[in-house]
Amino acid sequence: MIEAGQLVLVISPKGKRFMQALDPTKELHTHDGRILMSEVAEAGYGGIVRSHLGHPYRILKPTVYELIKGVKRQTQIMYPKEIGYLLLKLGITPGCRVVETGTGSAGLTTALATYVGDTGMVYTYERREEFYKLAQKNLARVGLSHRVTQHLADIEQTGFEQTDADALFLDVRVPQDCLHHIPKAVRPGAMCGFLLPTCNQVSDLLRGLEQGPFTELEALEILVRRYKTVPDRLRPEDRMVAHTGFLVFARCMEKPEPFTRAPKAAASESDPELGPETDDEMDRDPEDTEATE
Repeated sequence: MIEAGQLVLVISPKGKRFMQALDPTKELHTHDGRILMSEVAEAGYGGIVRSHLGHPYRILKPTVYELIKGVKRQTQIMYPKEIGYLLLKLGITPGCRVVETGTGSAGLTTALATYVGDTGMVYTYERREEFYKLAQKNLARVGLSHRVTQHLADIEQTGFEQTDADALFLDVRVPQDCLHHIPKAVRPGAMCGFLLPTCNQVSDLLRGLEQGPFTELEALEILVRRYKTVPDRLRPEDRMVAHTGFLVFARCMEKPEPFTRAPKAAASESDPELGPETDDEMDRDPEDTEATE
């Protein structure tokens, strides 16, 4: 039995999806006829309900992936492939206090609000009123408004109202102009994330991060290549979701330790052909090197 207010995903025989909060007093109108939401509640997750014309519809509990893909949008939202890595990198867990800038249509806000739980809070900033109102509707639609505090403000001008936040994420055009506001908003050692579409924007941001109290800089992109799910003809799909944005991460330290590149080793006397190690070897991630005894 599904309780009133819980989200349900109703799927037609042809795969069309209807997602909404359950209200047993209402009906869902489809091309296959009317569906009584009271019958949806009785069928439960995983059950089947029929329209008044006899067409079977499946009832499922929507995943976070489906919540994000179902967001009504007027802006480009972050893709789940970036959001998954971001949640882990920022350390988002129940009870976290997270600051987000660039609410947009609330795709990422939805994921953040899901994972901070009822004991955490997402503080999200948006400078355009039309997007602020759209995000408000999208969050209410999936029942997450109580986990989000929305601000209609331009943080470049106003800064953040919060202090000692556990993590922060910026999705703005010129994030380096907002970096000076971050140390006051987060606790020392908090992880910060940024989303940018082009290489030159990433370069500008990295220069800004190097001048502030930021360490552990990382820049990356995430690509996804799906495969045709036909056992006898398994091969990649003809198209793939490739570049959708660059992610940059940094840890904000109140008093960062000075960083000095280690000097290159001198050539070995026993082997004159062995020169100093290369920059690539010095910059290699230690996790990529197998341990030896």
